[in-house]
Amino acid sequence: MFTPRYVKHSKLLVRHAEKYLRYKRDLLSDDAREEIRASVKSLSSALREKNGERIRSDAEALDAKLHKLTPVTWEAHWRENCEVILVAIIVAIGIRSYFLQPFKIPTGSMQPTLNGIIGRPMTDLPPSLPRRVAEFFVLGRNYINVVSNEDDRIVQIVPQKFGFFFTFSRLICTKQRFLVYASPDTLRQDFKVSVGNSYAKGAVIARGAIDTGDQVFVDKCSYNFVKPHRGDVFVFRTDNIPLIPADPETGAPFFIKRLAGEPTDTLRIDPPQLFINQKVADGRGFARVMAAQDGYRGYAPGRDYLND
Repeated sequence: MFTPRYVKHSKLLVRHAEKYLRYKRDLLSDDAREEIRASVKSLSSALREKNGERIRSDAEALDAKLHKLTPVTWEAHWRENCEVILVAIIVAIGIRSYFLQPFKIPTGSMQPTLNGIIGRPMTDLPPSLPRRVAEFFVLGRNYINVVSNEDDRIVQIVPQKFGFFFTFSRLICTKQRFLVYASPDTLRQDFKVSVGNSYAKGAVIARGAIDTGDQVFVDKCSYNFVKPHRGDVFVFRTDNIPLIPADPETGAPFFIKRLAGEPTDTLRIDPPQLFINQKVADGRGFARVMAAQDGYRGYAPGRDYLND
């Protein structure tokens, strides 16, 4: 019922020897090739006959011959590890490019369906370091505390990214600079920090907690085979959409929203309800938003049409 370990090892050794012959056929001498073939044939015969003693002896002989022809060098393990890492990177890039892509919810427009990056201004100082560390790992929350050291004015806010996931903002003032672990959008929308703001010495520029948005995987494959359906939550790039500026480095931003209108549909908003073709939108997702309860705000015209 259970295959002995030495039998498994011998079968793997046969496969390795055959693979070695294919790879090194043009480099091995005729005698070496014939010697390995004979050893492989003998070990394969012993495996078929299930002769334990012969399997062990033939496996040891074949292993010794292979080691003699390919002595282990100091760089062999490094080369093998590099090959494994390279293959893993290629597979990960392929999956990310064609199948699944990690995506961080950038804003709270779909909250509470999906929680985005939300800043929570506060007047008290941030909590102790142990508590901040615990909240960072448990809640995905970090704290900022930016206080002006001079009577100064913000002249520029520059986004800076470290790696793929960490977005900082560099606040450039006339006399001082600050590096803040928050995106420019979060500082502007939640902490009211924008270019032109003036602050007295000792004044708080931004203080509070920032909750990291939900992390999701975006399916990049399915819509190549099926059509989107009303009510689907999907990600799209906001190219050529008025009032949504493009980033000079990364281009138009990605938004994640719920699909309401399909081709030829007519949409109308009568707060807090959404009408599709003169009928109240049907579906659990739409119903929750239109109820305007439990954190949902309902649908509203104007720029708020981008809210779920």
